[in-house]
Amino acid sequence: MTDPRQPTTPVGLLIIDKPRGPTSMSVCRVVKAKLRRGGAPKSVKVGHGGTLDPLATGVVVVLIGRAATRLCDQIMAGEKRYTAEVDLAHRSTTDDLEGELTEINLLRAPSPEEVRAACGRFLGTIDQIPPAHSAIWIEGERAYDLARAGKDPQMKARPVTIHAIDILDYAFPRLTLDVRCAKGTYIRSLARDIGAALGAGGMLTALRRTAVGPFTLDQALTLDAVPEPLLQEHLLPLPQ
Repeated sequence: MTDPRQPTTPVGLLIIDKPRGPTSMSVCRVVKAKLRRGGAPKSVKVGHGGTLDPLATGVVVVLIGRAATRLCDQIMAGEKRYTAEVDLAHRSTTDDLEGELTEINLLRAPSPEEVRAACGRFLGTIDQIPPAHSAIWIEGERAYDLARAGKDPQMKARPVTIHAIDILDYAFPRLTLDVRCAKGTYIRSLARDIGAALGAGGMLTALRRTAVGPFTLDQALTLDAVPEPLLQEHLLPLPQ
């Protein structure tokens, strides 16, 4: 029999439009604090259905309650969609703006037809080498920790699936893409590899995740818009 004196643990999902800067886990901590102020117990479980890099913005699916966190693998398996801005005139040690940049001087800018053809080479299931500055484990250490320590983590190629790459805008050196892909795809690596296929630079300058499976930006709240206190009635039900 449930003890009426014990606070009820909320269960459900919250779709957050993550701003640039915070980690996905720090988003979870903000949500948990608002749940606690709504009377949720200290033991309430809060996780997320897929990490989004601090420099990226967009959809983070926050999982609330033990039943929700058990769905983590199911949520992460959903198709991801991104709007990616790529700089074809620079390369980066991290494949994005956080690293050391190298300017690439080209005799001419790639034509729109060449860019379209290069993007087409990365459709389907491909072998992709993750960025050295990533959270992948290598012999018990994170790759980014090895890279920051001046070591050279040996990143192995692994299969990823890219369903679609649509060019939204191209005015050299800026290329804006709409990418739909499966779990495990690094958009930083895709930016690097498209640039390499063109004999140009290739680094990510901005990334916005617009969907995770059926969850989109249309359902998302900014962190400031999350109700205070956060109650069961504010949460989405678990998928069936």
